[in-house]
Amino acid sequence: MTLKGTNQESGRHFNRRIVLEAIRLNGPITRGSIAEQVHLTVQTVSTIIRELEDQGFVLSVREEPKGRGIPPARLRINPEGGYAVGLHVTPLGIDAALISLGGDVVGSLRREVPTPTPDDAFALIAEMVSDLRELRPQGRMLGVGLALPGPFDVESMSFIGPTTLAGWGNVPLGERLAEATGLPAFFEADMAAAALGERLYGLGAAFTDFYYLYFGVGLGGAMVHGGVTLRGAWGNAGEIGHIPVVPDGEPCPCGNRGCLERYLSLEAFGRCDEGTSERDWVNSVAPILRGAVTTIENLFDPQTIILGGLGSSALIAALHDACAELPNSVAARRDRTAPRVVVSNGGQHAVLRGAAALAIAGVLSPQSGQLFAPDTGRVIGVGQKGMAA
Repeated sequence: MTLKGTNQESGRHFNRRIVLEAIRLNGPITRGSIAEQVHLTVQTVSTIIRELEDQGFVLSVREEPKGRGIPPARLRINPEGGYAVGLHVTPLGIDAALISLGGDVVGSLRREVPTPTPDDAFALIAEMVSDLRELRPQGRMLGVGLALPGPFDVESMSFIGPTTLAGWGNVPLGERLAEATGLPAFFEADMAAAALGERLYGLGAAFTDFYYLYFGVGLGGAMVHGGVTLRGAWGNAGEIGHIPVVPDGEPCPCGNRGCLERYLSLEAFGRCDEGTSERDWVNSVAPILRGAVTTIENLFDPQTIILGGLGSSALIAALHDACAELPNSVAARRDRTAPRVVVSNGGQHAVLRGAAALAIAGVLSPQSGQLFAPDTGRVIGVGQKGMAA
């Protein structure tokens, strides 16, 4: 935990988020341990915790005495203290899930809508969010997060081609999402959302530095460093699918030729000859995959690469198996404590959990601002009366 609180009066809300982050990451945890981690006094921490308990975000539990004295109370996040909806829109359709504050999937929905238009998508989103809210009609709804294929705000690449949502350019995503749901609205690239979900609720929680390789309709990834997703100057870091890997290769909608995702993605698999099995296809692209893994390792030096995304469990497993013998890289160390490539245990819910976490982070996490590049306008908060929050 590297975040520190502040003793300035203006930092009250920041300190509140710092304390919540410490409890979420390390709970059950005592007040004294929280104070030590965030560099605040125990009195300040205790005052904040009383507020959080009153608001239902935090629960206090006390263990049975095992000897003399009463053990100190330990704090943990109240998993029923709030809910958020995670959404994922791709050229294949729309997925949605109601996620508790503790990261549990309360319920999920899917609509098969190939290449949905914005109007169709937001109409369906409104219905899906309404249906999911009925699962916890008395629950506190914190917000809604939308994940969708990037990159954003790049004229020659955004919302162009079969791996993106063609026709979605210039759509005010945050405003449309808030209008459709009546909730504070957030959006992010699906690869970054999946990395966030993996960090909070999956294998990524065991690592401070990992790369999430997102195998979807296209191909992308995100580097998580010190628990924070690296986003780049404009929020598009990780678009490895548009790295040219085959000289004079297949033309890509981005304008280049031989881009990685033209060979390694669900869209690429869909262009195979009819009857091609997943395993046969993986064998054919294995050299390209291994080259991509080696490139990621040499660029980012992660503790491990976590492989996940929209592919079936069998397909993801086959891709993982293809990485059994990798070329040499800076990751080929004797003192490794984890394999160079592992399979995400979050499955396809990782991106939905991450999307919901975008909304939850607005309440819980002081690092929420670091999930987005500055001045991208990706965080849109709308209060009950439609005012910016």
